[in-house]
Amino acid sequence: MVTKTRKSGTASTGATASASPLSGAIKDSAQQIWLAGLGAFSKAQAEGGKAFETLVKEGLSIQRKTQAVAEERLNEATQRMTNMASDIGSKAAGQWDKLENIFEDRVAKALNKLGVPSARDIEALIERIDALSAAVASEGGKTVKAAAPRKAAAPKAAAKTATKTAAAKPARKAPARAKKAA
Repeated sequence: MVTKTRKSGTASTGATASASPLSGAIKDSAQQIWLAGLGAFSKAQAEGGKAFETLVKEGLSIQRKTQAVAEERLNEATQRMTNMASDIGSKAAGQWDKLENIFEDRVAKALNKLGVPSARDIEALIERIDALSAAVASEGGKTVKAAAPRKAAAPKAAAKTATKTAAAKPARKAPARAKKAA
């Protein structure tokens, strides 16, 4: 609320006071506002350093809290991405395993069609050879009449190999024998 204060030592004329009582009130109010502004400025200068330091401390506290929350959110997002990446990696590994199995099956079928014995066939033959060797050793060198039936893939491959080698060797040796006879 604005109150009127009169300055001491100032003489007011009756003409000025009676001519514009409103303008005098406005001047006095403006003077009081000016003085209040100067007082606030003076007080702000005196206490401004303290207020500024207080504001800086509050700002620093808020910044730290904000950074902590941001780091927490970043860690959560990083953890989620890591989990997603490991899930995708395990799914991809499973798909690679399936693809590898399909490839191995197809290669095995192709080799079987070509007459190439598989590892299982070779293992079975080794077991039969060991069993037959043991049987021959127990008979004292006598021939064993009963033998286990053979698998179809191994005899085919052995027959093909034997036919190729048998056909190739006599053809090479025949000219050599003919030269010796002559």
